[in-house]
Amino acid sequence: MLREESPVKIKPIGIIYSPHLSKESCPIQPLYSAEAVGKVEVFEEFEPGLKDIETFSHIHLLYCFDRAGGIELIRAPFLDDEPHGVFATRHPCRPNGIGMSIVKLLSREKNILTVGRIDVLNNTPLLDIKPYMPKFDIIDCASEGWTAGKKWRAKPSGRE
Repeated sequence: MLREESPVKIKPIGIIYSPHLSKESCPIQPLYSAEAVGKVEVFEEFEPGLKDIETFSHIHLLYCFDRAGGIELIRAPFLDDEPHGVFATRHPCRPNGIGMSIVKLLSREKNILTVGRIDVLNNTPLLDIKPYMPKFDIIDCASEGWTAGKKWRAKPSGRE
């Protein structure tokens, strides 16, 4: 069956600023960015959508992997030397290049959010923000998939 291209259009709602200036220096997950503080500038036209965001301690940032490189459907991720399908990893070289991070919301000043544990490259386009809600976002019986028992690496081997 022939797949019809979707007319989906997504435009950034802001910009993420962080101390991470290169892919090589950017942490691979928030777990490795405990000290990193960044700013999330939500464009002024979207500022009303931030009402009550400061009542949450953590938020999900959805963003564009705008410097990820080409699509790689199968590759070895940072946790493993064995290749896996991109949809079974969090690798940035994805068909739609959408990233997701959970960050600590430190403060809000109008349309600027200060966040901790940022693991995103500086000047990254922000696509959306959602509140982290423990009663919905924690699944106690979730499987770790192929990552179960893998030793955590502080930095990926052979990182681009």
